[in-house]
Amino acid sequence: MMDLDILVAPIIIFMAVVAPLWLILHYRSKKQVSQGLSEHEHRQLIELANKAEKMAERVETLEALLDQEAPQWRRKYE
Repeated sequence: MMDLDILVAPIIIFMAVVAPLWLILHYRSKKQVSQGLSEHEHRQLIELANKAEKMAERVETLEALLDQEAPQWRRKYE
């Protein structure tokens, strides 16, 4: 009986404090995940995609220039 009395207080504290907070935080995070990207995150994603496209165009231009100026450059860096 003595062993059971020692566990009663921590179990009550856990059930009264920790478990409800745990459930609230768990379902709040699930809700945020299911909502998808915020408007700000969506704008950032579009901006990064545009920058990536510009960078790809610049790389293509640089490769074209290098092909004209130094046709053997690809073999040197492979």
